[in-house]
Amino acid sequence: MKKAEITAFLSLVFILTVSFVLGILEVSVIHTTKNLNRLAADRAVFSVFGEYHGKLLEDYHVFAIEGSYGTGEYSDERLIGRMRYYGTAGMEQEITGIQYLTDLNGQAFREQVLQYMEERYGLSLIRDFTGLTSRWEEQAIQGEEMEETEGNILDEVNDLMESAQFPGEDGAADTQENQDTDFADPGTDVISPDSTGMENLTEGGPFTCIDQIEKSGILSVVMPKDMELSGLAIELETQPSARSLNTGKGTFPVRQGTDGVEEKLLFNEYVLKNFSCAVPDEGQSVSTGENEGTESRSLAYETEYILEGKSSDKENLESFLMKLFLVRMALNYVYLMGDSAKQAEVTALAVAVTTALLIPEAAEVLKQLILLAWAAGESVVDIRTLLSGNRTALIKSSDTWQLPLSSLLTLGSGTEQIDGSDVPGGITYKDYQRMFLFLKDPDDINMRVLDRIEENIKTGYGMDWFRTDQCITKIEVKNTSEILGGITYTFPVYFGYE
Repeated sequence: MKKAEITAFLSLVFILTVSFVLGILEVSVIHTTKNLNRLAADRAVFSVFGEYHGKLLEDYHVFAIEGSYGTGEYSDERLIGRMRYYGTAGMEQEITGIQYLTDLNGQAFREQVLQYMEERYGLSLIRDFTGLTSRWEEQAIQGEEMEETEGNILDEVNDLMESAQFPGEDGAADTQENQDTDFADPGTDVISPDSTGMENLTEGGPFTCIDQIEKSGILSVVMPKDMELSGLAIELETQPSARSLNTGKGTFPVRQGTDGVEEKLLFNEYVLKNFSCAVPDEGQSVSTGENEGTESRSLAYETEYILEGKSSDKENLESFLMKLFLVRMALNYVYLMGDSAKQAEVTALAVAVTTALLIPEAAEVLKQLILLAWAAGESVVDIRTLLSGNRTALIKSSDTWQLPLSSLLTLGSGTEQIDGSDVPGGITYKDYQRMFLFLKDPDDINMRVLDRIEENIKTGYGMDWFRTDQCITKIEVKNTSEILGGITYTFPVYFGYE
């Protein structure tokens, strides 16, 4: 009897032991299969993201998969098919999250650029600019205030002319004699105008330059002799910043503080280093930044496009130079208000003109208008200096002021060409681009930079199908696989260029 009990006990122990071992084996198989499926999915996603676009990385230091694979049409199925090719055959896969370069106004693109700039150059690149940002903002405000003033100068001159009293024929000789006396003031460099010039101060007078800008645009007076204006243009409606875009889905981690002062300065240095502008580097016809082969680009003045967003090089350059003109005009006007010698010159001219017009009470008004016109003329010379690749003084002095009052009378008439001279330690054209980039909305800059990247890859490498809103930077995939005896296992896989 006791032997039977022992036999039954040992049988039960054996059965339990075998069941336990088999259970452990089954659990091990399940977990091993899970891990193998995870490894297969991870390997497939990693392999797919290893197919990043080579030209995008080589030229612009940005990682992204071109999601259409050369077809121009993105689909989830094509991307899943690539993952199956790399080892996820037998799994059901669904893309639950995806991020493109253009999502959130180029947020993913901006994050990668900032990381590249921090690793490549560090914050030392922008150390000299961090203390200038408040000054840039002040200059921009002054330029905006000057815009209204500049637009009203000619109207005020015309109002002044309407109030003038012109003598009749009997007094013509006396008036002409007074003009000859008044305008021959030895204390000024002003050339005496004749009676015809008195009837319209904007023709051959101190307001000629402003009149020419109003009629023909800023480019008509600021272009250096040897500068050839680009005629290139693009179709704005086809650009990522203007067209309807593919948009991602899901939620991904976002870097905070991408629009801080240091981050904005770093991103702007990326723009200046990688895109061309109107002022040539030494030995080049157009500034090309760090990238070579820019002769095939659809725009020559890319930084101006990023700032202004217009369809042609001419429009972008004109729009940017007009803003620059107003900023320079405000600075130059402030200097003139503090220079007693130049104010004396202007006072002599204003008194002479208003006396000849028999409205001496308007001398002070005309003086202020001439001061504004002189500041505008000096600004024209400043821009010519900058477009020639030279430097101009940020704040003028008697030594760095370049336009005599006598030359203001012909500036803009086409009979002169004062290009200005280089000022050691002065400010350059790119310095002003750096300033305006900092003041621009970061979202606009992101998208216009992506416009240029897309255009340049299309035209430079013949990849007409390339679209930045099909360039994938992050992805999340839901994977479902059958493990054992109908048991299914669902798990996510995430990958992103960080």
